[in-house]
Amino acid sequence: MQDMKAIALDKYGSADELHVTELPEPKVTLDEVLVRVRAAAVNPVDWKIAAGHLDPVLETRFPLVPGWDVAGVVERTGLDAGEFSVGDEVFGYVRKDWAQQGTYAELVSANVRLLARKPRTLSWEETAGLPLSGLTALQSVRRVRLSEGETVLIHAAAGGVGTFAVQLAVDLGARVIGTASEAKHEYLRSLGAEPVTYGDGLADRVRALAPDGIDAALDFGGDDAVRLSTGLLNAHEHRSRIASVVDTEAERKGAHYVWVRPDAAGLTTLADLADAGQLRVPIERTLPLEEAAEAWRLSQTGRASGKIVLTV
Repeated sequence: MQDMKAIALDKYGSADELHVTELPEPKVTLDEVLVRVRAAAVNPVDWKIAAGHLDPVLETRFPLVPGWDVAGVVERTGLDAGEFSVGDEVFGYVRKDWAQQGTYAELVSANVRLLARKPRTLSWEETAGLPLSGLTALQSVRRVRLSEGETVLIHAAAGGVGTFAVQLAVDLGARVIGTASEAKHEYLRSLGAEPVTYGDGLADRVRALAPDGIDAALDFGGDDAVRLSTGLLNAHEHRSRIASVVDTEAERKGAHYVWVRPDAAGLTTLADLADAGQLRVPIERTLPLEEAAEAWRLSQTGRASGKIVLTV
C-alpha cells in the first residue's frame, strides 16, 4: 500500500495548524470504493470540526483529514461494490461515522451509498461544490413539503445553501422571497427570487410582498429567523412548515431542525437537475490542495458568494 498526499491536523486547531503530509492510502472495505480526488469543496463545518465545536456529537480522530465533499474517479472497488466500476466519475457527500479520513487528499474511500455519478455538464470544481450544500437545500425543501404555487421565505438566500434552495424551490414552481444584503439582490433575481434586505423591518418588508402571508420558510442564517417566520405564516399554515439548519432549538419552537444526511438518490436528483440546466453551482474561488489554509480563511470571512473548492 502506497502513501498519498493529504492535508491534516494533528490536534484540534485552526487554519494555522493545517499542513501537507503523507498518509497511508485508505483501506477499501467490501462495500466501498477508492476515489481518486479531482476536487474537494470547503464547507464551514470543516473548520468547525477542526476547532472542536462538534466534539460533543461527533467523534474525531487524529491525524484529521478534513472534508466531506468530493468529486473524482473510482480507482478501486470493494468486493461488494458493484454499483460502480473502475474509471467511473463520481461525486459524493462522504460523511463517515467519525471524522478522520476526509476528502482533502489525493485519495478517499467511500461507501457506495455516499456516492452518485458525476453530472455530465458540470466541471470537477462545480461538481465538488454540490453535495453537502445541495443535499442540505434539497432535504430542507422536502421537509417543509413545498409545492407548486406556494410562497416560501428563504433566509440567507444568497449563501452557499440558500443559493441551491432558491433554485430548487423555483424549479418546483414556488414563489421565492429571499433575504440578502442589497449588494446581492440582483444575484437573487438572476436565480428567480424576489429579494428583500435582512435586518430591522424585515417582517414588514416581507408582508408588503406577501400580504396574505407565506406558506413556508427555510432558515439558513440563524438569529431570530424561526420566530420571525412563524409570525409571517398565513392563517392556514403551521410552524411545521418552517425548517432551520442553524437553530438547534427549532424543534422546541415547533419547527424542524435539519442536519443533512448522506443520500445517493438525492445526489442523483441534483445531478439530473444540473444536467437539465435547472441547477447551477456558483464558484467563488478555486485553490490548490496545498492552500487549504487560505481557503479556510476565505470561508471564515462569511463573504463568499459561491463555493470555495480545492483542486487535487
